[in-house]
Amino acid sequence: MRITAIHLTLTALALTLASGCVSQSEHDALAKELGETRAALVRAEGQSTSLEAALQQERVKIKQLEAQIGALNEQIRVANAQLLTADEKLALTLKDRSRLKASVDEMKEALALARRQRELAEARVGVFKQLLARFQTLIDTGKLQVKIVDGRMVLVLPSDVLFASGSTKISDDGKNSLIEVTKILTTLEQREFQVEGHTDNVPINTERFHSNWELAAGRAIEVTNVMIGAGLAPERLSAASYGEFRPAASNADDPGRAQNRRIEIVLVPDLSVLPGFEELERVTKG
Repeated sequence: MRITAIHLTLTALALTLASGCVSQSEHDALAKELGETRAALVRAEGQSTSLEAALQQERVKIKQLEAQIGALNEQIRVANAQLLTADEKLALTLKDRSRLKASVDEMKEALALARRQRELAEARVGVFKQLLARFQTLIDTGKLQVKIVDGRMVLVLPSDVLFASGSTKISDDGKNSLIEVTKILTTLEQREFQVEGHTDNVPINTERFHSNWELAAGRAIEVTNVMIGAGLAPERLSAASYGEFRPAASNADDPGRAQNRRIEIVLVPDLSVLPGFEELERVTKG
């Protein structure tokens, strides 16, 4: 606007001077004013150029600032994403820590249970070794075997040593063996025993015994009576018959059938010392 006004002033002065209708003094004054106006125009144009350059610089600065703002916005976006990821990782870490603690607690319980089971197993092995040592004489003479069957300690007495064929009457030698066994078993305090009768698969049908079930049951009861007479409390004993249906060997030959004709004295497991017994007891009580 200012430069345009100066241009108009110059034009007017130039026209006035060109018209020749002025005095010398007026001519000189107008010429002076024309020179001053031209000088002002040059200064104004210089200032305009400077302003245009400054404006251009400001525009460049604005673009640089916009680029910086864009870069900062991107950094903020990345930082927010990283923060979200960090929050998720923290949540997962806390969750994993909770799981780890639970796993550690479960492992401690499992280790405690394993130690308890090992202690019980070692105790059972200790009892087994002690019994083996005390029964060694009977074992050496073939009158007794000591086995572990289905996790139970079993004393096996051949029926041929105890009884005549088809009879429940115990021989004197067999009775002496039973008395010796019973004296050892009475030292196992708070343990119960089951006397089990077994036969081979040769059928029997006499006036007294109509099947092997009855023969095996009669023999188990006779053994039980001898053990009670030898000092074992009757409440710690029970008698059972398996007849021919739980063979220890094949019935295809005499040696196998001889193994199947037997009396087994089983140490009844004490469930109260087994892991999980308390839970089982709560369930059964409702």
